[in-house]
Amino acid sequence: MAFSATIYYSSSSLSTLIISSKPTRLTLFPTLLSKNALKVKASTSLNYSDASLAVSPSTVTKNNNWHWKFRDNSINIYYEEHEREGSGTGKNILMIPTISDVSTVEEWRLVANDLIQRDGSTNFRATIVDWPGLGYSDRPKLDYNADVMENFLVDLVNLPDSPLCSSGNNLVIVGGGHAATITLKAAKKGLVKPSAIAAVAPTWAGPLPIVFGRDSSMETRYGLLRGTLRAPAVGWMVYNVLVSNENAIESQYKSHVYANPANVTPEIVQSRYALTKREGARYVPAAFLTGLLDPVQSRDEFLDIFAAMEGNIPVLVVSTSGSPKRSKAEMEALRGAKGVSKFVEVPGALLPQEEYPTAVADALFGFLQEI
Repeated sequence: MAFSATIYYSSSSLSTLIISSKPTRLTLFPTLLSKNALKVKASTSLNYSDASLAVSPSTVTKNNNWHWKFRDNSINIYYEEHEREGSGTGKNILMIPTISDVSTVEEWRLVANDLIQRDGSTNFRATIVDWPGLGYSDRPKLDYNADVMENFLVDLVNLPDSPLCSSGNNLVIVGGGHAATITLKAAKKGLVKPSAIAAVAPTWAGPLPIVFGRDSSMETRYGLLRGTLRAPAVGWMVYNVLVSNENAIESQYKSHVYANPANVTPEIVQSRYALTKREGARYVPAAFLTGLLDPVQSRDEFLDIFAAMEGNIPVLVVSTSGSPKRSKAEMEALRGAKGVSKFVEVPGALLPQEEYPTAVADALFGFLQEI
């Protein structure tokens, strides 16, 4: 099948696309989306706001790369270890960034730095890890899906050469957004066995499926968009329109990633923009936007993986007061749900750990002191 693409872009509004297909042509152009046309905002479903984040990054005890072997690939995985000097042994915390087009270890640094300096019944050592294809990790052209990300998490926790190999049964996993749900699903299968799990602003549906659903017509459109984003030449063009521009990043942060638009600083925007320019940056967003990284397909499945933790693994859910309506509804469904040991609400939207790190650290600290 012959393939061509025409892209029309207006910088005066959020980047949106409608995809229509004919046997020899794919046309993309901005307009408002209806159920009969696919609209893609220049965003994943995340929010980043807190002026303090860009001002005082936490002290990094160690930063390094772990070589994750997956199929025929050896992928450099970036990680950071945060520990208070002279604190001795204590509880190990794995912090996993929220999956998005601009996912990064940076979102957890202030929370990690806060926790390791607190005095309590135990000391904390935090390891923050970037997902493959995101942040400062390598970004090979894999067929990314939820199973690939779960496989990575399982290997990270269990392999003898991983940064977490000394954690044993003393590991707490803290994840934002999809990262939390992927962790819970792996725990339900018995593939990871943490001592506790904290789900911060947990999500399960990507930006397009949560709005437009998964009927066959929409799945076809998602596939067209995904293929376009992964294509050698036109893929970069579309990616630059949708994701890799400062206006798009600022817009998504102010609209739904952060609760308070005033917290979105130029430094945050520039930091995330730089990530979108890394080689291979478009492959994971192509999967995330179109739902391939969704660990479950329905709210019932979402609730089921939490219920499976009942009596097995303590679970903290950190909801947010300013999340987008649909994401907020999924978080609220966990209030009082089976398997949820503790439910708290903090300020913020989809990235409270970065926008309101002290509130998130308070919630985590209280939970860790109780388990």
